[in-house]
Parts: sequence; C-alpha cells; structure tokens
Amino acid sequence: MDSALPLSEGEPSARARYTARRMAPLHTALRTAQKLRTGARGALLWGYEQRLAREVRAHGKLPRHLGLILDGNRRFARASGMQRELGHSFGADKAHEVLQWCLELGIPAATIWVLSTDNTSRDPKEIAHILTLLEREARLLAVDPRIHQNRVRVRAIGQHSDFPPNVLAALRELERSTEEYSGMRLNIAVGYGGREEIVDATRAYLCKRAREGATLEQVAGELTPEHIGAHLYAADQPDPDFIIRTSGEIRLSGFMLWQSVYSEYYFCDVYWPGFRRVDFLRALRDFQDRERRFGK
Repeated sequence: MDSALPLSEGEPSARARYTARRMAPLHTALRTAQKLRTGARGALLWGYEQRLAREVRAHGKLPRHLGLILDGNRRFARASGMQRELGHSFGADKAHEVLQWCLELGIPAATIWVLSTDNTSRDPKEIAHILTLLEREARLLAVDPRIHQNRVRVRAIGQHSDFPPNVLAALRELERSTEEYSGMRLNIAVGYGGREEIVDATRAYLCKRAREGATLEQVAGELTPEHIGAHLYAADQPDPDFIIRTSGEIRLSGFMLWQSVYSEYYFCDVYWPGFRRVDFLRALRDFQDRERRFGK
C-alpha cells in the first residue's frame, strides 16, 4: 500500500521508505553481531543461539497461540539512563523484531499486550507518547511487506472508545487492510484488561439473548462457559497455550484471564526492549520440554 500522495519520478513509495527505516536498525545489529563474533564470548553466544534454533525447529512442537506480556520498558529506560518514554520506543521496535521471529518459525497466532487498562491512569504525558507510538506503528504495519507477504491478519483487542480519533483511525485501517488474510493471526492487546474482557463478553451475550426475546431467568438457567467464551475479543482463535512475560515479574496482571486457564507460563528476567532471540528460543525450548496436563 503506497502513499496516497503523488510521487515524483525516483521518489520512494511509503513501503520502500518503511523498509529502509526498518532495515537500518537490522543492518546496525548485524554489524554489531559481526563484531561480537570476533571475540570468544560473542562466538560462543552466536553458536549457542544457532544450536537452539536447530533444536527448536527439529523438535517441531510450537505454540498454536503465543501470548507475550511486554513488560519492563520504563525500567529498561531508567537502567540505561534515558527518558522513560524512550523505553516504550525501544519496546515498539522490539515487538517488530519478535514478530519476525514468530514468522520465521511459523507460529500460527500471537497476542502482544501493549497497554493495559490499569496503565491508562499513568502520567498523561507518558500515555500520550504511547498512543502516538501506537498510531505510528499501526500505520507502519499497514504497509509492512512482511504482513502482506505472509498474509498476517491483525486485530486490535481491548477497550478503545476513549482513544483519540487519529489512533482509532490508524487501528481500523490496519485491521481493514488485513481482514481478508488467512495467515498468522496477530492480536494487539491495547487498552486491554482480562476482567474487562470477561465483562464485555458477558454483556454481549446478555444483549444478544435479550434481542432474541429471552428472559433473564432463561438466560441464567442456560448460561455455560461456552456462551461467554464465544463472545471474547478473539473467540475465533485457540486459547494461548504458552505465555511469556519479560522483566522478572511473576504474575499475569490480568492477561487473558479466561483463556489462560491451561496455559503454560514462562517468566524471563530481561526487560522487554532487551529481549533477545536467544531468550525467545530458550523459552520455546522450555515449552517443548513440558508435558501439558490441562489441570489433570
């Protein structure tokens, strides 16, 4: 999807500009990695990462739906001596990087938790920065060649009614541009809370039955977990079977409370912007070594 503005001869399209922007950090990272490999420690880490990648691919068992709690942006910024808003910027870039890792392995679905309903009470300046990033990243994803080449369907889940119109427009355009795709499913949980999702699902079911003429007593008598589950934000996707949280915090904080009843969890000490491919592969290998019991 190119820019709506007319282009003069030789002027790059929006997609080309996007690709150049995204490739610049990748080229920098590659040069850094090449320098690291010249040292013994760098060579060992590189070799370990490659071995992990081979093991994960050889095993074959991967999550059908991966949940990612992106935690530690502000602490990363503080530890790095930078303004806290920059931590969110680095976190947004990391999310693009992790999307690439998921595509390379063929993970069918992923939900990334960007902003919780609890976080919306933070400093208004910080929230404004996060929403600005959200709009920018939504517009970039809408022209991301990886999204269209891999036919990734993107959906924003959560409560968005209080978002600025420009942010809502960017999210709707992203969803519209990918709604026909049948490849990987990518859910961006923003303005999201697990309790709020359950309330919204229950309300949607009650309203549906009311339109059908059912009484409250009838609805109460027939209500099952399946009725609620069918009205969750991403009801057409499997429950997450593996959830990774960064930053060392050992809790879900409300992430997909209904769907995570049988999920496997992995808590990683590194802050989200510092989450490396080797950390990602370690988590997946840990998942592959587990025997899922589903509460039995």
